Amino acid sequence: MSLALSTTVHTSFDEAVELTRAALSAQGFGVLTDIDMKATLKAKIGADIEDYRILGACNPPLAHRAVSVDRQIGLLLPCNVVVRRDPANEDAVIIEAMNPDLMVQVTGEADLVPVATEATTRLRAAIESLSDR
Repeated sequence: MSLALSTTVHTSFDEAVELTRAALSAQGFGVLTDIDMKATLKAKIGADIEDYRILGACNPPLAHRAVSVDRQIGLLLPCNVVVRRDPANEDAVIIEAMNPDLMVQVTGEADLVPVATEATTRLRAAIESLSDR
């Protein structure tokens, strides 16, 4: 099983972030957190990295179903989506979402399968909608 669902786009970094937010929204996900890793690492430890943002995406009905099965599943929520410049190709931006099927693998909780399946379908649709950019 793959750790991530991913695609690469060829657009500006800021546009890739906005396109990702819109694609997530179209699939019922809101972005609860937006961590600018480039700015944070520069400010905290003086490290320089490529553009790198972590979007904490949440679909409330799916999150509710998941925590109803296992309260500890909140440790794996929200679904992180990373938008990052490809360090090997300045013109490419990689968009990756955590594979929700990992929730089932980590917990071993069979009742999470339908939740993870729907989350995977929705995140995959969001990622795939960006593929033709």
